[in-house]
Amino acid sequence: MSTGDRLLPSLPAAMSKSDWDASTYHRVSGPQLGWGRKVLSRLDLRGDETVVDAGCGSGRLTAELLDRLPRGRVIAVDASPSMLRVAAQELQRYGDRVAFVESDLLRLDLDEVADVVVSTATFHWVLDHPALFAVLLRALRPGGRLLAQCGGEGNLARIRARARRLLEAPEFAPSMATFVPPWEYADPATTARRLTAAGFVEVSTGGEDALTVFDAEPAYREFLATVIMRPYLDALHEGALGEALLDAMCSEARGDEPPWSLDYRRLNLDARRPSA
Repeated sequence: MSTGDRLLPSLPAAMSKSDWDASTYHRVSGPQLGWGRKVLSRLDLRGDETVVDAGCGSGRLTAELLDRLPRGRVIAVDASPSMLRVAAQELQRYGDRVAFVESDLLRLDLDEVADVVVSTATFHWVLDHPALFAVLLRALRPGGRLLAQCGGEGNLARIRARARRLLEAPEFAPSMATFVPPWEYADPATTARRLTAAGFVEVSTGGEDALTVFDAEPAYREFLATVIMRPYLDALHEGALGEALLDAMCSEARGDEPPWSLDYRRLNLDARRPSA
């Protein structure tokens, strides 16, 4: 896809098994919104650019991006039909300044359409980062910028280790026998090499801690169920087993320091497509 008139909403009516609970995500994704705002604070815009939001989710950060583009537009990309439906509702007021593309990022078919590609809290859900960076390089115009943040090396190490241990229990183990973690938490040095190999220049990467603390168990549990534990719950087919896993996770989280906390570790990346 190379022309703007082909970028039209494609919003299927049914939510697939692997899709997100987008309405709940929209409500609970305060941490992701906060991280995204920090990323946007590092982005200088004239206001007339075309920006690809790679993994737009429910559109909360996309709205703030559009507010900074009064003469520009955003191509909002997500693999989740339910996320795109919520985003389309949330962003109606921007009219044709936002277009929606339902696509896995590895299959994104955009040729030199973007001045900037922005992404927050998405790249760690893509397992093949070398291929991802090649796709995003192609989407950028010469001289275009990639600015992103995602989960990095050590992200949620305490939480993931706890889940692995709990899931070894006899009631969970059969359902988890073929489970493959659907995330890639890369380190800054590896990411820099991958970006350079894809053809990017002016590459900068780094990590930062982002401890996230919830006020009480209900908010913590809802966030776990909607975001952190979603792949495990899919494998368990949710129901009673899923509730039992959430019960165990929350029981142990009471003793964390501080309680109801998530040990997030973020990976920041900044790079450009060569001008010529």
